[in-house]
Amino acid sequence: MSLPSIVQIGAPVLRGAAHDVAPERILTQEFQDLVKTMIDVMRQAPGVGLAAPQIGIPLRLIVLEDREEFLTRLSPDELRDRERVPFSTRVFVNPVLTLVGDETAVFFEGCLSVSGYMALVERRLEVEVSGLDEHANRQTWRVRGWPARILQHEIDHIGGTLYIDRMKTRSFTTVEQAKEHYGDKSVTEIVRSLKLES
Repeated sequence: MSLPSIVQIGAPVLRGAAHDVAPERILTQEFQDLVKTMIDVMRQAPGVGLAAPQIGIPLRLIVLEDREEFLTRLSPDELRDRERVPFSTRVFVNPVLTLVGDETAVFFEGCLSVSGYMALVERRLEVEVSGLDEHANRQTWRVRGWPARILQHEIDHIGGTLYIDRMKTRSFTTVEQAKEHYGDKSVTEIVRSLKLES
Protein backbone atom coordinates (compact mmCIF):
# COMPACT_ATOMS: atom_id res chain seq x y z
CA MET A 1 0.00 0.00 0.00
CA SER A 2 1.40 3.40 -0.96
CA LEU A 3 1.86 6.07 1.65
CA PRO A 4 -0.11 9.32 1.54
CA SER A 5 1.61 12.43 0.22
CA ILE A 6 2.63 15.22 2.54
CA VAL A 7 0.21 18.13 2.15
CA GLN A 8 1.90 21.33 0.97
CA ILE A 9 1.40 24.93 2.00
CA GLY A 10 -1.80 26.43 0.61
CA ALA A 11 -3.95 23.45 1.59
CA PRO A 12 -6.71 24.60 3.99
CA VAL A 13 -6.12 21.62 6.33
CA LEU A 14 -2.77 23.18 7.31
CA ARG A 15 -4.48 26.38 8.44
CA GLY A 16 -7.39 25.06 10.48
CA ALA A 17 -7.40 23.95 14.10
CA ALA A 18 -7.26 20.17 14.36
CA HIS A 19 -9.85 18.24 16.38
CA ASP A 20 -9.33 16.40 19.66
CA VAL A 21 -9.22 12.62 19.48
CA ALA A 22 -11.68 10.78 21.73
CA PRO A 23 -9.60 8.55 24.06
CA GLU A 24 -11.70 5.48 23.21
CA ARG A 25 -10.77 5.92 19.55
CA ILE A 26 -7.02 5.56 20.18
CA LEU A 27 -7.05 1.76 20.59
CA THR A 28 -9.09 1.15 17.43
CA GLN A 29 -7.33 -0.54 14.54
CA GLU A 30 -8.07 2.46 12.32
CA PHE A 31 -6.26 4.85 14.66
CA GLN A 32 -3.35 2.46 15.24
CA ASP A 33 -2.98 2.20 11.46
CA LEU A 34 -2.97 5.99 11.22
CA VAL A 35 -0.15 6.25 13.78
CA LYS A 36 1.89 3.64 11.89
CA THR A 37 1.26 5.42 8.58
CA MET A 38 2.38 8.75 10.02
CA ILE A 39 5.60 7.23 11.36
CA ASP A 40 6.26 5.63 7.96
CA VAL A 41 5.61 8.93 6.13
CA MET A 42 7.89 10.82 8.54
CA ARG A 43 10.69 8.30 8.04
CA GLN A 44 10.31 8.14 4.28
CA ALA A 45 10.47 11.96 3.92
CA PRO A 46 12.80 11.84 5.96
CA GLY A 47 11.86 14.13 8.82
CA VAL A 48 11.98 14.38 12.61
CA GLY A 49 8.28 15.05 13.15
CA LEU A 50 4.89 14.94 11.51
CA ALA A 51 1.43 16.18 12.46
CA ALA A 52 -1.76 14.54 11.21
CA PRO A 53 -2.87 17.64 9.24
CA GLN A 54 0.28 17.20 7.14
CA ILE A 55 -1.28 14.11 5.60
CA GLY A 56 -4.67 15.79 5.33
CA ILE A 57 -6.21 14.56 8.58
CA PRO A 58 -7.32 17.34 10.98
CA LEU A 59 -6.65 15.51 14.25
CA ARG A 60 -4.54 16.53 17.25
CA LEU A 61 -1.93 13.83 16.70
CA ILE A 62 1.82 14.18 16.26
CA VAL A 63 4.71 11.75 15.88
CA LEU A 64 8.38 12.59 16.28
CA GLU A 65 11.83 11.03 16.54
CA ASP A 66 15.40 12.13 16.00
CA ARG A 67 17.58 9.23 14.98
CA GLU A 68 21.31 8.91 15.60
CA GLU A 69 21.98 8.89 11.85
CA PHE A 70 20.57 12.42 11.49
CA LEU A 71 23.04 13.73 14.05
CA THR A 72 26.07 12.49 12.10
CA ARG A 73 25.51 15.32 9.59
CA LEU A 74 26.32 17.93 12.23
CA SER A 75 29.62 18.92 13.78
CA PRO A 76 30.16 18.53 17.54
CA ASP A 77 29.83 22.33 17.85
CA GLU A 78 26.51 22.32 15.99
CA LEU A 79 25.20 19.49 18.14
CA ARG A 80 26.21 21.36 21.29
CA ASP A 81 24.77 24.70 20.16
CA ARG A 82 21.46 23.11 19.19
CA GLU A 83 21.38 20.85 22.27
CA ARG A 84 20.48 18.13 19.81
CA VAL A 85 20.29 14.59 21.12
CA PRO A 86 18.70 11.50 19.58
CA PHE A 87 15.40 10.20 20.91
CA SER A 88 13.21 7.27 19.97
CA THR A 89 9.76 7.53 18.43
CA ARG A 90 7.21 9.45 20.48
CA VAL A 91 3.50 9.72 19.81
CA PHE A 92 1.31 12.42 21.37
CA VAL A 93 -2.47 12.50 21.09
CA ASN A 94 -4.19 15.74 22.13
CA PRO A 95 -0.89 17.31 23.21
CA VAL A 96 -0.84 20.37 25.45
CA LEU A 97 2.33 22.44 25.37
CA THR A 98 3.69 24.44 28.31
CA LEU A 99 6.58 26.83 27.74
CA VAL A 100 9.20 26.59 30.49
CA GLY A 101 11.29 29.62 31.41
CA ASP A 102 12.14 32.58 29.20
CA GLU A 103 15.25 31.32 27.40
CA THR A 104 15.01 31.24 23.62
CA ALA A 105 17.21 30.12 20.75
CA VAL A 106 17.26 31.02 17.05
CA PHE A 107 18.06 28.39 14.41
CA PHE A 108 17.13 27.54 10.85
CA GLU A 109 13.98 25.49 10.59
CA GLY A 110 12.35 23.76 7.65
CA CYS A 111 9.07 21.93 7.18
CA LEU A 112 7.97 18.94 5.13
CA SER A 113 4.87 20.98 4.17
CA VAL A 114 6.94 23.94 2.94
CA SER A 115 9.23 21.81 0.85
CA GLY A 116 12.59 23.21 -0.21
CA TYR A 117 12.67 26.27 2.05
CA MET A 118 13.91 27.26 5.48
CA ALA A 119 14.22 30.28 7.74
CA LEU A 120 15.45 31.36 11.13
CA VAL A 121 12.87 30.83 13.85
CA GLU A 122 13.08 31.84 17.50
CA ARG A 123 11.69 29.19 19.86
CA ARG A 124 11.62 28.61 23.59
CA LEU A 125 14.54 26.52 24.74
CA GLU A 126 12.58 24.34 27.16
CA VAL A 127 9.03 23.01 27.07
CA GLU A 128 6.80 20.43 28.68
CA VAL A 129 4.16 18.54 26.75
CA SER A 130 1.41 16.37 28.17
CA GLY A 131 -1.18 14.23 26.44
CA LEU A 132 -1.93 10.62 25.64
CA ASP A 133 0.38 8.11 23.98
CA GLU A 134 -0.55 5.58 21.30
CA HIS A 135 -1.87 3.23 24.02
CA ALA A 136 -4.17 5.93 25.49
CA ASN A 137 -1.93 6.29 28.56
CA ARG A 138 -1.26 9.74 30.02
CA GLN A 139 2.28 11.03 29.53
CA THR A 140 4.33 14.13 30.18
CA TRP A 141 7.67 14.95 28.57
CA ARG A 142 9.87 17.87 29.61
CA VAL A 143 12.72 18.60 27.21
CA ARG A 144 15.04 21.36 26.08
CA GLY A 145 17.09 22.11 23.02
CA TRP A 146 16.28 20.51 19.68
CA PRO A 147 13.59 18.10 20.94
CA ALA A 148 11.78 21.12 22.40
CA ARG A 149 11.98 22.86 19.01
CA ILE A 150 10.52 19.83 17.23
CA LEU A 151 7.65 19.67 19.72
CA GLN A 152 6.84 23.35 19.30
CA HIS A 153 6.93 23.03 15.51
CA GLU A 154 4.62 19.99 15.42
CA ILE A 155 2.17 21.31 18.01
CA ASP A 156 1.97 24.53 15.99
CA HIS A 157 0.76 22.40 13.08
CA ILE A 158 -2.27 21.12 14.94
CA GLY A 159 -3.23 24.72 15.69
CA GLY A 160 -2.96 25.77 12.04
CA THR A 161 0.35 27.61 12.45
CA LEU A 162 3.40 27.10 10.22
CA TYR A 163 6.98 28.11 10.93
CA ILE A 164 6.69 30.82 8.28
CA ASP A 165 4.27 32.59 10.63
CA ARG A 166 7.04 32.79 13.24
CA MET A 167 10.13 33.14 11.05
CA LYS A 168 12.51 36.05 10.79
CA THR A 169 11.30 36.97 7.32
CA ARG A 170 14.61 38.34 6.03
CA SER A 171 16.15 34.90 6.55
CA PHE A 172 13.62 33.00 4.37
CA THR A 173 15.59 31.07 1.77
CA THR A 174 15.78 27.91 -0.26
CA VAL A 175 17.63 25.02 1.33
CA GLU A 176 20.26 25.22 -1.44
CA GLN A 177 20.89 28.93 -0.89
CA ALA A 178 21.14 28.40 2.86
CA LYS A 179 23.80 25.73 2.39
CA GLU A 180 25.73 27.87 -0.09
CA HIS A 181 25.68 31.14 1.85
CA TYR A 182 25.28 30.15 5.49
CA GLY A 183 26.62 26.60 5.76
CA ASP A 184 29.86 27.62 7.44
CA LYS A 185 28.49 30.48 9.55
CA SER A 186 27.18 30.57 13.10
CA VAL A 187 23.65 31.78 13.77
CA THR A 188 25.13 34.91 15.33
CA GLU A 189 27.02 35.65 12.10
CA ILE A 190 23.92 35.01 9.99
CA VAL A 191 21.78 37.27 12.16
CA ARG A 192 24.39 40.00 11.87
CA SER A 193 24.79 39.62 8.08
CA LEU A 194 21.03 39.83 7.55
CA LYS A 195 20.73 42.80 9.92
CA LEU A 196 18.27 40.96 12.12
CA GLU A 197 17.56 41.67 15.75
CA SER A 198 18.97 38.83 17.81
